[in-house]
Amino acid sequence: MATFPDLSSRELQAICTVAEYGSFVAAALTLNISQPALTRTVQRVEKALGVALFHRSTRRVETTAAGQEFVSLANRVLSDLRISFENMREIADEQRGRSIVSAVMSVAYTQLPGIVARYRESRPRIELHIREGVHGTVLDDVRSGVADMGITYIDDVPAEFSVVSLGREAFHVVMPRKHPLSVHAGVTLEQLAPYALVSLPREAQTRRLIDSHASIAAVPLRHAVTVTQFATVMQCVWAGVGIAIVPGGAVPAALSADLVARPLTRPALSQAIGVVYLKERGLPPSTSGFLAQLRSDWVQTAAPARVRRSRSGS
Repeated sequence: MATFPDLSSRELQAICTVAEYGSFVAAALTLNISQPALTRTVQRVEKALGVALFHRSTRRVETTAAGQEFVSLANRVLSDLRISFENMREIADEQRGRSIVSAVMSVAYTQLPGIVARYRESRPRIELHIREGVHGTVLDDVRSGVADMGITYIDDVPAEFSVVSLGREAFHVVMPRKHPLSVHAGVTLEQLAPYALVSLPREAQTRRLIDSHASIAAVPLRHAVTVTQFATVMQCVWAGVGIAIVPGGAVPAALSADLVARPLTRPALSQAIGVVYLKERGLPPSTSGFLAQLRSDWVQTAAPARVRRSRSGS
């Protein structure tokens, strides 16, 4: 490092410009500096390198063999600097980069696709990775660094996470239109007892909350079929396998599948949902932009669901 020449990008640009034009006068005009200042810059670089870069004559400036080698190197360095600077600007401006988001299945299956589509309209060069799983999986993804942020239930989140609240989701019961419970304005846990349920795994936060309240109320629920994806839940309910208890965010998907939804009452269960990320790590620019889009669109996507439920009489 002691023998490495200390040269600036301006000095590299000056040498390349003189070599390109073969004239100090033309190079000085191009660089918008005085000719004496350009001459001093070239002399400073030659002194630092210990070699002559140019042969000067009254008519033309010719590049030496050593100068040609140095100009080639300088052009590569300047090109790399230019590309790196542009890349950094794009990343800082959220026009390029990668963001990994882990989300509970109810969000990944329902609201997230539309929000992702709107985010991609303004940032098409951002690469998004969406991971979906249960509450514990989302926290593990963020904790381990696999995901930049998570969208999950935030009623009881460890202190190591920063939390951004998005709202609360009440639970609903979804069923075929001709199901006996569809005539009720709301459905209680006791009314669910005789019917087969299509449920998420035991480790899912929604399943644990439902089972906990059913145990307190001494209501034996019939978890007849357990699946790992919300899409499969809806397909099983539509096929008549059973009925399901789902968070409110999944209701629009149920309605679009020609099912009906009734709020779960006695008890009226709900969960707070939001975004989590590690306090010590923060968020990269592209993920911060996605979080802003998520917060902006969350109410917009939730509102039509309430309108739609009221129109369907649920």
